[in-house]
Amino acid sequence: MRKRWLKLAAVPVALSLVAAACGSDDDEGSDSDSETTEAPAEGGDEGEGEGEGEGEGSEGAEDFGGATVTITGPERDDPSIASIQDTLGAWGEERGIEVVYTGDADWEANINTQVEGGNPPNISFFPQPGKLADFARDGFIVPLTDEVDATVDEYWAEGFQLYGNVDGVQYGVPAKTDLKSLVWYQPQAFADAGYEVPTTFDEFTALMEQMVADGGPKPLCVGIESGQATGWTYTDWVEDMVLRQHGADVYDQWVNHEIPFDDPQIVESMQTVADLWTEENVFASGGSIAATAFQDNGQPLVDGQCYMHRQANFYAGLFPEGTTFADPEDPTAVDVFYFPDVNGDKPVLTAGIFAAAFNDDPATMAVMDYIATAEYAETRQRNQTEAVGGGLSGYLSAAQGQDPSVYQALEQSFLEILNASQIARFDGSDLMPADVGAGTFWTEGTSLVNGDITAEEAAATIQASWPS
Repeated sequence: MRKRWLKLAAVPVALSLVAAACGSDDDEGSDSDSETTEAPAEGGDEGEGEGEGEGEGSEGAEDFGGATVTITGPERDDPSIASIQDTLGAWGEERGIEVVYTGDADWEANINTQVEGGNPPNISFFPQPGKLADFARDGFIVPLTDEVDATVDEYWAEGFQLYGNVDGVQYGVPAKTDLKSLVWYQPQAFADAGYEVPTTFDEFTALMEQMVADGGPKPLCVGIESGQATGWTYTDWVEDMVLRQHGADVYDQWVNHEIPFDDPQIVESMQTVADLWTEENVFASGGSIAATAFQDNGQPLVDGQCYMHRQANFYAGLFPEGTTFADPEDPTAVDVFYFPDVNGDKPVLTAGIFAAAFNDDPATMAVMDYIATAEYAETRQRNQTEAVGGGLSGYLSAAQGQDPSVYQALEQSFLEILNASQIARFDGSDLMPADVGAGTFWTEGTSLVNGDITAEEAAATIQASWPS
């Protein structure tokens, strides 16, 4: 069962999309229609072996005789619940498996209670790899079977498998991908002002300087207020900057505490963000960055009070109702560009969800196998698009072999950015101990943004909070 060690160095993130040859928690999404695919996705033919075959199409599929597989997870909005249930339910019905998904706003607390009471679901969706790793080391979840492991290898690049791997053993199946290294903007506003999309970080900062000099809208809309999670948007910016300025190796060392949090390289990235978030650069609708809710940056962007807003793909759902996306015929349309890199290595910051199983019963592993496939991703995307009435689905998957036509134009641009990246790394604060990643990194970052402390002081306090 021991899988090869996944390399922590930069890895290509080639999605190998089917059509690519034609040219082409409460907060931040740490988390947070019934049409099946007409044919198996490329690379997943039902005759290609047991691991792939169980999840690909109904012809010759094994009959599990009415087994029930229960799944829980943090995705609880109506479109997500409907798309997960419809996708897995239709697949399971063809195989004699009743699949029941329950979305839970209190998932993190309730999964602990269920495990402690000896009554866990068969499968659960984990938005935090650290929690999945804790469950694996405590023996609560089981390693993937060889067949499921092979399916994960087939459909997922190593950079996306990485955080479902615990001590060299694969426990998690990637089930959803969030892309964070995005900048939202209005192409027509750029065109009207004579601006071009920056392709390097130096061009990005030069563009901000030009915007300030021109005396028009502020370069950025920024807000980090998020209730008890205030500050998490600052951590995302810092993580993106560590990847850009210092690379994947330093990022991994930082997240794993192999270098201290107050290492000069990390302090440099923290200071870089603070230097960008000056009064002349930022429009903050709440009066200050710390008082502006993170979700309140879409309206001022479409109203022309700022030019850019760096935020993850899920933010599409937070723009004002009626906003159009990636439509060259609409001068008010919003689009995205890649948050530019520093060293030409195209890193992307991601988040997402991993499925993990609490038993290795055949029906449970058959469901896990299907979740790992491009067919699951395509079918869920179709179903979720239908559930939202044909708009942006809010779902994204980096599974290889998908037909990108199931995604809308803006969503395809997300996939193109993933496809062009050379390095993918998961949200660092989600990988750190909770006292740090969901604690002092947020609070000290907020104090730094407010100007109450220096970057060095913030980093030193965070380092002191790291559990021994």
